[in-house]
Amino acid sequence: MSSPNVLVTAASRRVALVNGFRSALAQLGGGRVVATDVNPLSPAVHYADAAYRVPLSSAPDYIDEILRIARHERVRLVVPTIDDELTAFADAQPRFEAAGIRVAVSPSATTALCNDKYALCRSLVARGVAAAPTWLPAELPAGHGFPLFVKPRVGRGGVGAYPIRSARELDFFVDYVDDAIVQEYLDGPEFTLDMLCSFGGEPLAIVPRERVVIRAGVIDRGRTVRDESLLALARQCAGVLPFVGPVNIQCRVVQGRPVVFEINPRFSGGIGLTIAAGVDVPRLLLELVRGFRVTPIIGQFKENLWMTNYEASVFVDERHVSLEPLQPTPIAEVA
Repeated sequence: MSSPNVLVTAASRRVALVNGFRSALAQLGGGRVVATDVNPLSPAVHYADAAYRVPLSSAPDYIDEILRIARHERVRLVVPTIDDELTAFADAQPRFEAAGIRVAVSPSATTALCNDKYALCRSLVARGVAAAPTWLPAELPAGHGFPLFVKPRVGRGGVGAYPIRSARELDFFVDYVDDAIVQEYLDGPEFTLDMLCSFGGEPLAIVPRERVVIRAGVIDRGRTVRDESLLALARQCAGVLPFVGPVNIQCRVVQGRPVVFEINPRFSGGIGLTIAAGVDVPRLLLELVRGFRVTPIIGQFKENLWMTNYEASVFVDERHVSLEPLQPTPIAEVA
């Protein structure tokens, strides 16, 4: 059976993910990784086998263009990578399936709920999952203490998120942050739980990673941790919400108890550490697409493996860069 070509959307800085799929395809006998992005200077597009410039995910023709490229490149798996596009891909799943293409995306109801940080935490608590107490500003109970945490109801990358230590800061930031929500400040080490679920929603792999140093919302230094309470939390989340494909659950451990504050039903920015720890999530996902049964490997990874990131540069010849607004056209092909 031939290996499926893969399309990674909004490739941006996701070099580790693109390289992960290229490596997995090579192990499985071949196949191409196609990347799309709005900017031809995004580094990950120059690591893919082919890349296309596309409109923003908010454009009305965005899904049409991704589907056109996927058909042209004979893609069998599409991997959305940013929160903004997940629900659109979930809604369009039948169109892709009609073309013989799987999309690694959770159902629409799940993606929409996870994009709404207020509704998500309230829903998790109602279903018995430990999640950060979360309020709209007008709901904040009288006599609340500090510190608190203010962030956008819909957002990503830690943009607009602020710790709050006084009533003065609270008054300012709930007005300063668009569509703000308030959360209880979770004081404890922060973790991302990388999880892969089958197309039927079964958890296949879970790798907890401690986020020791974070820059711009993405892990800069961290390590893998084997902790049964973290593995159990991920399983519990999968038991109350239907997930498909990659998921990352963000939590803090408060007084020995892990508490969720966000869930992103997509690949995490630190997926390279999970792969290096022996859980080849791209390969597992490709095996699902090829119709193989994947046996769960939860807890089977290299413990206490550290990752420390550094900056790297991609040098691009001018002929591969166009800053003019274009209809989707190839950016470059890697020899």
